[in-house]
Amino acid sequence: MSDAAQPTVAEVRAAAEAVKTALDRHLAAVEGRSGEDDPAVYEAFNQLAAAAEVYDELLYDRYDEVTPFEIPGTEDALPPYTGPEEPNALSVLIRRDYAVAEPQRLLAHAQRIEAAEGEDGPAASGTIHGALGLLFGEFEPDEIASRHKEFGLEEGDSTLWVTAAEEPADPGEWLEAPFEQVDPQSVVCRFDVSAVFDDVDDDDDDDEAEELEDELETDLDEDEDLEPLDADRR
Repeated sequence: MSDAAQPTVAEVRAAAEAVKTALDRHLAAVEGRSGEDDPAVYEAFNQLAAAAEVYDELLYDRYDEVTPFEIPGTEDALPPYTGPEEPNALSVLIRRDYAVAEPQRLLAHAQRIEAAEGEDGPAASGTIHGALGLLFGEFEPDEIASRHKEFGLEEGDSTLWVTAAEEPADPGEWLEAPFEQVDPQSVVCRFDVSAVFDDVDDDDDDDEAEELEDELETDLDEDEDLEPLDADRR
């Protein structure tokens, strides 16, 4: 970044002051919260996260330094639940991603499905999209999830949201856009599965393994300093 585009010292200091103010507001909101899901605490948290992000960016742009702490991002975080206390209906929203890892295996399964149905007309099993249509038309999504390798699919990320409502939706009301009218504040719970989490766990495991290996090497080095026992001593 050129010197002309860099933030000024005053801008960095102002961002630091904004973080201090946001910290005070967050602490005050926590100390005076009215319950576990107090909206004031949630709002103060978001303000603190935003202020810290701005300060971190300006600090890096000006001095090529970063802060020693990380505040979780709020874009994917759910706001406090404000839905009905006693919901009379619920919706379960599920997304599962797959990669077509073995196209020939998928096509072979689709051909068997088509042969078993014995329908006349052009074969749908000759294309990947046609094979997928046959597969999901024959098996329930949960069965495909448990047998995905058998069908030539590789499992990717998945998410499940449970939302609460006062009354069930009218039949056919949301079918054209099933995920567009979800109110985040009506989400009761959410479960995510992602390879990103596995990578983090793997990194932690690698670090632990390296630390254990270093400890073992240190122990061996210390043992080498010990004098050997006299073979004649009993």
